[in-house]
Amino acid sequence: MSAPTCTVDAIAARTAIAKNLAHVVTLPAATVEPILCAILAGGHVLLEGIPGIGKTLLARTLAQSLTGEFRRIQFTNDLMPSDIVGTAIWRPDVGKFTFVRGPLFANLVLADEINRTSPRTLSCLLEAMENGRVSIEGRTLELGQPFTVLATRNPIEFHGTYPVPEAALDRFLVRVELSYPDSASELQLYAGADPEAKLASVQPVLTREELLHLHATVAAVSVSQPVAEYAYRVVQATRQHGLVQLGASPRAALAWLKVARARALCEGRGYVVPDDLKALATSALAHRVFLRDGGDASPLIAELVGSIEVPL
Repeated sequence: MSAPTCTVDAIAARTAIAKNLAHVVTLPAATVEPILCAILAGGHVLLEGIPGIGKTLLARTLAQSLTGEFRRIQFTNDLMPSDIVGTAIWRPDVGKFTFVRGPLFANLVLADEINRTSPRTLSCLLEAMENGRVSIEGRTLELGQPFTVLATRNPIEFHGTYPVPEAALDRFLVRVELSYPDSASELQLYAGADPEAKLASVQPVLTREELLHLHATVAAVSVSQPVAEYAYRVVQATRQHGLVQLGASPRAALAWLKVARARALCEGRGYVVPDDLKALATSALAHRVFLRDGGDASPLIAELVGSIEVPL
């Protein structure tokens, strides 16, 4: 089966965005792939890692690669829901309240350090991510289309941070962990041009309308019964494993298949194969599976995917 018809070439879009990223930040291909697949599928991305390794720079480069409105929210412990959603302001000249929209009303939102804010403010972000709308003063307001959140999170053991609830983590299509660069890349960074100067030279490669077309095309990529059964066996294994307290839900499996559809399209196919699922299993499932000892589920997901029989 060929790839679904689309006015935008997914392969070219992925290549162009990846080229922009490589111009500004140095990341392994395995790190870049789930991020790009999530963007093309219309999902939200969680970037994790210690301060200073380029999470915000990565998000800004992605934003500059796309047209549409970009806003950044720096989450702090005193940030209020009205600071991100907006508020009604009295206008004496017209004699009434006028709603002033907050930074959530954008196509691409960088939510920087989401684990530094209160649960009350975080819940406003969750509603927006889940439904594409926000509620304020008895009204429901639709957000922009497309609407994507790129969130960053520092390790919870660092001072001034809060654990992110399971329900919040489930809103992210993929989670990607950034670590220290390898020696060669770090030395190249020291001797190279200023990353901010590189970022300034990045040009948009995908319009808002083209991205919406890609979202629809990704959704049309087919999943055969054997591939669906393979995904089912993996998520079932997470629920039955002795080390797991909370296994992958049906929604987690649907998210996994969604991002796998984007990978298939970027490979020029109109159908998902097991390799698409295997390549993105850790990014799509690990933050949705919780171990009894509280550790990272990534090694367990990799083990399960490697041990469960793959359909021919």
